[in-house]
Amino acid sequence: MITFEQIRERAYELWERNHRPEGFEIEFWLLAERELRKERDRRKADAAPAAPRSDPPPA
Repeated sequence: MITFEQIRERAYELWERNHRPEGFEIEFWLLAERELRKERDRRKADAAPAAPRSDPPPA
């Protein structure tokens, strides 16, 4: 689960990297959520066992 604190920290990092523009709080929050979800999903996919092959190996 992605916590409020993780999103807040990432949004702040993004805001700082973009020279602290005013009026973009929601955009940075949403971007932070999106990035964290992608990272979480990537970790889950990497940790999932590989599906067995359905076709036999070539002879």
